[in-house]
Amino acid sequence: MPKLKTHRGAAKRFAKTASGRFKFRQSHRNHILTKKSTKRKRHLRSTGLICASDSEAIKQMLPYS
Repeated sequence: MPKLKTHRGAAKRFAKTASGRFKFRQSHRNHILTKKSTKRKRHLRSTGLICASDSEAIKQMLPYS
């Protein structure tokens, strides 16, 4: 069987945790930050976890993670 290709866009956005779930970085924190409140920006700092129904699709995009 040939080697599988990694989806490079997904590889830049998701990382596998030790328990096997996928974490992601929150969006909307790159530019136009002056109009966003400090509370909003602080909450966007944290990473989130992908839900189980979406993790199957990410598993296919990242076969070697």
